[in-house]
Amino acid sequence: MTVTIAGRAIGRHAPVYVIGEIGLNHNGDVELAMRLIDVAAEAGADAVKFQKRTPEIATPEHMRDTPRDTPWGTMTYLEYRHRVEFGVEEYQRIAAYAAHRGLHWFASPWDVPSVDVLESLDVPAHKVASASVTDIELLERLAATGKPIILSTGMSTLEEIDRAVATLGTDNLVLLHATSTYPMPPEEANLRTIATLGDRYPGVPIGYSGHERGLQISLAAVALGACVVERHITLDRTMWGSDHAASLEPQGFAHLVRDIRIIEQAMGDGVKRVFPGELAPKAKLRRVPA
Repeated sequence: MTVTIAGRAIGRHAPVYVIGEIGLNHNGDVELAMRLIDVAAEAGADAVKFQKRTPEIATPEHMRDTPRDTPWGTMTYLEYRHRVEFGVEEYQRIAAYAAHRGLHWFASPWDVPSVDVLESLDVPAHKVASASVTDIELLERLAATGKPIILSTGMSTLEEIDRAVATLGTDNLVLLHATSTYPMPPEEANLRTIATLGDRYPGVPIGYSGHERGLQISLAAVALGACVVERHITLDRTMWGSDHAASLEPQGFAHLVRDIRIIEQAMGDGVKRVFPGELAPKAKLRRVPA
């Protein structure tokens, strides 16, 4: 089965769909967001992804008054959430710029009103963050849009994923294996879960959302059948913010996309054959004919 986002097929027999996760790495700055869109476009990615929150709803109550040191001074966690949140006007600029650079853009809504905002912006798809797998009200609203849904599965049990899948349906769904450790150590990658999810939800495209340092684990995910790869991107991993350390800088992200495309070519179709490049060595080296 394939899922189509703005005319682009996603599935086992389609090219890997590469998402540059900008998330909150824009630090509330539209110009920085556009520079990150440039990074994704120049690397050859297919899409960029953001996050959309209504801070009063999406911020856990026990976290709202927690002090946070930020580049703009010490503020409460709720104030910080407002400081880095984009509104409709900013996202209109982002949508236009992403389209100019030839990229799809969408976001992870963290609450129902944020779905409505994204729908007003006519995003081609929606992403569900791992933290929202158990938010059935949000999932029901997303299912009602009728648009493709990409669901990350970090910090979730199979039973929780089952419930989310039952709510969203499988006709227009992509699942991403993920481990929500930032940054993720290799021993927590558990890449064989890609096959586990594929067996459990037949026909649903399975991808990988990575939070590790480096490229190797994401590339291994492609070799194991991931048809989507999502990685956080940043201009500099030392920038302030919670996700920068687990992100790829521009050169790393470009190398990731390059190597994914090489792996796609190398996987082949599984039919054993003698390739044209083997004919000369065969004539030279094989002493006993068949």
